[in-house]
Amino acid sequence: MTSALQTAEVPGSRDASYQWLKHYPKDVDWHQNFAPAPLYELLDSAVAKYGSKPATNFLGKVLTYKEIARMTDRAAAGLQKLGVKKGTKVGLFMPNCPTFIIYYYATLKIGGTVVNYNPLYTLEELTFQVKDSETEIMVTLDLKVLFDKVEALMKAGTLKRSVVASFAALLPGAKSVLFKLFKSKDLAHPMKSEVAKSIVADADVRNNDGKFQKVEIDPRNDVAVLQYTGGTTGTPKGAMLTHANVGVNAQQGRAWATNLQPGGERVLAALPFFHVFAMTAVMNFALSQGAELIIMPRFVLDDAMKLIDKSRPTVMPGVPTMFIAMLNHPKLKSFNLSSLKFCLSGGAPLPVDVKQRFEQLTGCKLVEGYGLSEASPSVTCNPLEGPVKEGSIGQPLPGTIVSLRDLADPAKEAPLGERGEICVKGPQVMKGYWKKPEETANQFVGAFVRTGDVGVMDEDGFIKIVDRIKDLIICSGYNVYPRRVEEAIYEHPAVEEVTVIGIKDEYRGEAPKAFIKLKAGMTASEADIRKHLEPKLSKIEMPSEIEFRDALPKTMIGKLSKKELKAEEAARQKAK
Repeated sequence: MTSALQTAEVPGSRDASYQWLKHYPKDVDWHQNFAPAPLYELLDSAVAKYGSKPATNFLGKVLTYKEIARMTDRAAAGLQKLGVKKGTKVGLFMPNCPTFIIYYYATLKIGGTVVNYNPLYTLEELTFQVKDSETEIMVTLDLKVLFDKVEALMKAGTLKRSVVASFAALLPGAKSVLFKLFKSKDLAHPMKSEVAKSIVADADVRNNDGKFQKVEIDPRNDVAVLQYTGGTTGTPKGAMLTHANVGVNAQQGRAWATNLQPGGERVLAALPFFHVFAMTAVMNFALSQGAELIIMPRFVLDDAMKLIDKSRPTVMPGVPTMFIAMLNHPKLKSFNLSSLKFCLSGGAPLPVDVKQRFEQLTGCKLVEGYGLSEASPSVTCNPLEGPVKEGSIGQPLPGTIVSLRDLADPAKEAPLGERGEICVKGPQVMKGYWKKPEETANQFVGAFVRTGDVGVMDEDGFIKIVDRIKDLIICSGYNVYPRRVEEAIYEHPAVEEVTVIGIKDEYRGEAPKAFIKLKAGMTASEADIRKHLEPKLSKIEMPSEIEFRDALPKTMIGKLSKKELKAEEAARQKAK
């Protein structure tokens, strides 16, 4: 049997004969070398080339690359005066907006480490991450929904200080006035807070000439971002992503998207920047291309459709639920989506019929990629031109090696075409977990990071994810993969979304349970779904229960989430 990992193990080695190189996209060079550099050079380079071009468009207010650069340098000088130095952890706690970009790059320019925070986190979740990461200063907006939590962290002594930016100041003139008039109840008053002495206004931080002390950066070793994992499989861990990890990953994305014109694209930023997918594949990718970022604070379907129709973005990274929602919009035909030419789907499996229908509707390429926080995050992508393989996450990005490892012994290769744990080696793979040497050691097998995903590689090096090791359902001693059950259910024409989890079963030990959301205006009964599944699934794989819901739980990024459903089922079992 042929091994899924072939010969050499060094990216850049000319004699490597990896499986994927037999049918690699002809205009992409897998062997190309990416020079590690301080991450902020990505912005500096774009400013030098595209200074007068629009960098951000936030709810109608446009800032050029030169303007963003000026604000960033002033924020860097101000943060330095506040004591931020090499290695200082600076938290970013806000929805998508130019302030996020400015403080992200300002922190990096003075050697600080960015810690991304989910704006929907509870106080308990924030407390854990602030303490664990040793975040010293938090940058946020003066929206009550955000500031109240930051204030509570400061009152408790968990957080030393914060920088608070004005949300209204981010808006165009008229919108800014109207927001202050009609949305004043949504605004906090930081300077009237009990902890006002430890709060600095963003305007005061940036009230300087923009000259700051340069800091020496070692791109391969200095941590640019502490990116906390989702915590769906336990306590969240901080993945230490170096300047080289994140910077090279943006370059790998650029190398793959060969149909884009540097300096000529518009990217719809609907995914949240705090999430690793959006940080790299939306924010950093767009800036590395000299693109205009059309920024949404969060994805709202109607707003997104109107924005695409009016602002004419050419690129849209998203998650499958976004593309599904767009296709199912009741007034779909009244929106012009034809400006889109490249859409990247990640975070969850992309149903093939969604890909085909979306491409038909817009004329753009919708390709599925794959990644994880520990790899900055992008690992594989489907080619823009060439074969479309159903359910595939594509081939490894340039300089990336994917190895499928034996499920019983990850030190061994899985034979080609057989299930194995997806393991990844490349310049984008993290340095390790923050303050967790044991977990770091367990996460690696040699130089390869283990993903916890079970996949199969074909003869052309295309990979298909079969399931997550931790989601596996052991049913009467047999392995049942929720993803396989979900894919079969998705083929029913009335199904819009589905999540399958394992529940306790007296006879089988564990059994699959399906939670289904139907498409608007369509109906299907449990009997209809079962009849549809009979020829597709074995008796072992057949769900023991099917529950219809008006909505399914999702993560902040819009990915279907099993965590809440598992907790509900556990509580139900306990109550019996």
